[in-house]
Amino acid sequence: MKKKVLYVFLLAALILSACGSSGGQPTVARIGWAGSPDTVNPGSAVLTEAYTIFALVYDAMYKLNLDGTFSLGLADSVEHSQDGLVYTYKIHQGVKFHDGQPLTSKDIKFSYELYKTHDDFPYMNSYTAYIESVEAPDDSTVVLTLSEAIPNIESQLVFMYILPEHIWKDHAEGAAAVEFENFEMIGTGPFKLVEYKQNEFVHLAANKEHFQTPPKVDEIIFQTFESQDVLVQAIKSGQVDMITEMPATAVGTLKEEATVTVINGAPFAPGVSDIILNQATPENCPTDAGGLCTGHPALQDRNVRLAMAHATDKQKLIDVVLLGYGTPGLTLIPDGLGFWYNDTIKDYEFDVAKANQILDDAGYADKDGDGIREMPDGSQPLNFRINWPSDSIDAPRQAELLSEMWSAIGVKTELAATDPDALTSQCCPVFDYDIILWGWGSDPDPNLLLNVQTTGEIPTGYNETGYSNPEFDALYAQQAVELDLDKRKELVWKMQEVAFNDVVYIIPYYEQNVQAFRTDRFTGWLTDFPKIELSDVTSLVVIEPVK
Repeated sequence: MKKKVLYVFLLAALILSACGSSGGQPTVARIGWAGSPDTVNPGSAVLTEAYTIFALVYDAMYKLNLDGTFSLGLADSVEHSQDGLVYTYKIHQGVKFHDGQPLTSKDIKFSYELYKTHDDFPYMNSYTAYIESVEAPDDSTVVLTLSEAIPNIESQLVFMYILPEHIWKDHAEGAAAVEFENFEMIGTGPFKLVEYKQNEFVHLAANKEHFQTPPKVDEIIFQTFESQDVLVQAIKSGQVDMITEMPATAVGTLKEEATVTVINGAPFAPGVSDIILNQATPENCPTDAGGLCTGHPALQDRNVRLAMAHATDKQKLIDVVLLGYGTPGLTLIPDGLGFWYNDTIKDYEFDVAKANQILDDAGYADKDGDGIREMPDGSQPLNFRINWPSDSIDAPRQAELLSEMWSAIGVKTELAATDPDALTSQCCPVFDYDIILWGWGSDPDPNLLLNVQTTGEIPTGYNETGYSNPEFDALYAQQAVELDLDKRKELVWKMQEVAFNDVVYIIPYYEQNVQAFRTDRFTGWLTDFPKIELSDVTSLVVIEPVK
């Protein structure tokens, strides 16, 4: 309680100094969002908010641009062998960590090897699958050798943030790497951490000595708002300068504000909203990794998942939840990934009668006449738990609508919001849930979201459904090393077809990104690109106070 009160006074003081730099006061840009990083440890982070902060505090070998292309980051140049197995990077001279220590190729070697040796890192480890060795022959050269030539080296390295060996070497072994809180968060990026209070704020200061993109502002504060109404009110009142998200119902109101601009478009990380169905069976339950696998057994039956898909009115969800700012979803690969998205798949039509017939034919009858179907053996009713992260703006209404839709086919639901960290813990690899409403932000390459559906990722927690199909696994291995673009696309499209036919997920929609900023505080927000993301480093290093 006291800490929160002190924070209010701190924030008030920063508000007074945020409109400009007159009188020597620092320029502070304030960003409101509904979430918060789950951790500031790049190895163990799961939530999107954490990666937003990592991109500001750390550098990587490549940078992802708002038009979807890559450019070199820490690397000044790169050459690769004719067989595509060896990449030689020359590193920018004079790059320093926030504590003043120089960055050398040895820090890059250390970081890549740290990520590779820790299969308990939920995301970072997967990027190292084809890295065979990393060498640092001198302070400015990194030689990366792959076990097989791959088509997407840029997307594999762009999120592998470079950590300081002189700090992390004491936390590199065993569980220490995952448990390291990293509260100092020393990187080389254009911003450095001042203070982090989970579920309250992240306070960053500009690294004016950054070798590539020194920011024009002095400080940035990301403030967490638990109430979406308060988040919207905060930009109206001037408490914040930009908000990363808002309920669709607020768009019209904010557009009427003279000093607020609302923009929408394709998200920088193409987004997918997913209805996660627990399919973990006793045979593939990862008990050695803490798996409980308490999911309702009916969800292991494709007939039940198929009936639920037919009973899901996606257009109604888009119209009511998003007020039209979205498109119907098909697969975990979102339409924002361009030609990787298989748009030839025909969706399951919304047909309640057909859904009921599927369940009737599969033996799920309402034997006691209470409106809820039972398992074919009569052992238990189709009563499913639905959980979602409590910081989600859209999930509560989505859950209510799904509950109504599925009740029409004899499925009962119990709805509950859950703290994001707690939900992550009960999700995977514990599989202590029935249905979760969540979502993904995609890499620019489909490899990440394809990997989510492979059998090998069930014990790691990366696979969130427990889905296992040898055909899908074999296709994944093929596409990962296929250098011919057309052939790889064919494999990726086939994988989407397989997963869609197995009803691994129900994908309600792909959201557009809707954000807002005040025009009387800062100028320079990047809004004229194919992708929209105002909290990305690309905008935050160029915005400056309105004169």
